[in-house]
Amino acid sequence: MNDSRPETAAPRDSTPQASLREASVAKMALAGSAFFAVACNGPFLTGALAGRAWTELATWAFAGAMLLLLASLHFLLLSLLLFRPFARPVLAVLIIATAFATYYMQRFGVYLDPSMLRNVVKTDPAEAGELFGWSMVPHLLIYAGIPLLVLGRYRVAKLSLRRSLTMRLAMVLASLGLLVASVMLVFQDFSALMRNQKELRYLITPANYLYSLTRVLVDDTREARAARLPVGTDARLSSSWGKRTRPALFVLVVGETVRASNWGLNGYARQTTPQLAALDMINFRDVTACGTNTETSLPCMFSAVGRRDYDETRIRTSESLLHVLNRAGFQVLWRDNQSGCKGVCEGLPQQQLDLEAIAPLCSDGRCLDEILLRGLDMIVRDAKGNLFVVLHMLGNHGPAYYKRYPDAFRRYTPTCDTGELRKCSQQEIVNAYDNAILYTDDVLAKLVNFLNEQQGRYDTAMLYVSDHGESLGEKGLYLHGVPYAIAPDEQTKVPMTWWLSPGFLGSFGLERTCLGGQALKPWSHDNLFHTVLGLLQVDTNVYAPELDIASACRR
Repeated sequence: MNDSRPETAAPRDSTPQASLREASVAKMALAGSAFFAVACNGPFLTGALAGRAWTELATWAFAGAMLLLLASLHFLLLSLLLFRPFARPVLAVLIIATAFATYYMQRFGVYLDPSMLRNVVKTDPAEAGELFGWSMVPHLLIYAGIPLLVLGRYRVAKLSLRRSLTMRLAMVLASLGLLVASVMLVFQDFSALMRNQKELRYLITPANYLYSLTRVLVDDTREARAARLPVGTDARLSSSWGKRTRPALFVLVVGETVRASNWGLNGYARQTTPQLAALDMINFRDVTACGTNTETSLPCMFSAVGRRDYDETRIRTSESLLHVLNRAGFQVLWRDNQSGCKGVCEGLPQQQLDLEAIAPLCSDGRCLDEILLRGLDMIVRDAKGNLFVVLHMLGNHGPAYYKRYPDAFRRYTPTCDTGELRKCSQQEIVNAYDNAILYTDDVLAKLVNFLNEQQGRYDTAMLYVSDHGESLGEKGLYLHGVPYAIAPDEQTKVPMTWWLSPGFLGSFGLERTCLGGQALKPWSHDNLFHTVLGLLQVDTNVYAPELDIASACRR
């Protein structure tokens, strides 16, 4: 008996995946590497081709070789990162991260070296929030939105294990071959470029942040496991302390992102430090920072190593000046209105003041620097013996300079009242930046007046020095963090000023006129460690008198 029922068609797969086109991992890696090379490496190509004439055939050959190098390098990276189950998500994450990276590189001229990536990793939410703005939306739509739409139309083709391994090997070999070939085509020019401008490699995106982030994670893991190397284990107060009738109160103020060229006491066209100018300050006009960002400068300036023998691992895994002072018998306290002490005060008393949210000093997760003076009188009153206090300011932290001071200090106008600096003229940016210095001047003057009032009980002193400087649009650069070897003076030259009470000068045998002469000489963060030990007459074998600014002025 025949079955007369009509045949039914096999059911179609109606899942969204069924409507997607298939692409192998190799094709996705090739497309991704081409996109990264052509669309995301403008700063690198601009730097690599700077000074070359486009009328010469050699320039075109070099440009072609650079594009081939960029594509083959990223093809190699993607060959190692993309595996079928996670190929699309991993590539999507790289596209998004690269879109953000290119935005900040193009907008602010930053280099994504390990130092900058350490800053990114350690950025707090309030700081990160100030770096976002509506102007980045068009950039993200072009650099992330369009590529993600294209990626979303494909699914990864399934291959047998044998074919997958064969293809993976072919991808790696092909990328290595193209990489070597691109370098050999222009070897002489390329080797000269990398030898003379090593920092350009941190503009190759996304290889720059992938490498730098790996370095930071590896280094931080190793440092976390290592015990801090003791420094100055023999530290003690010198014999001269037996003759003193009063303990010492020394306040070290660490400024943030204040550059020397805009500091009123340094002869700037604007008097941005009028209150300090009316006080008996010892101002140092030529001081060089240890780094161009807080993550580098802060540990470096408090270390015995410094920039002269720079060893980041040694600095970050060693005790600081504060540990030496504490060992000598000083009560040490770190008061912070920023992002922490970066390990400098590890194991010592510290106060994170931006968490207190005292109205009207605090809003949006940030506090004005006057909060550092709140409660200082109680700390001094309750202290027993010698006291060393560090005040870590928010200072001129960008890009939202306009948020760093109260309205009463909005003297220079018009100001840039947004964190999107390229929306403002350079003069508007400078006006907001200078207003923030005016406020720092006010906070420091109030601190000096407070220390002046404590002279009946203490020999008092204050030392202010900024951690690094800031670019305000010069040479197309904004903010800070340019690799130290090529950083402009705007980012490496910082203000430093001292106030020493008459009681401190007399008790510690210091000649005021001589110190004024020392202020005319060039100094650096390298001198801070040894100068503070010398000023407070702490004996230890790590003290180097030749690095002590005041050693020649001590009776």
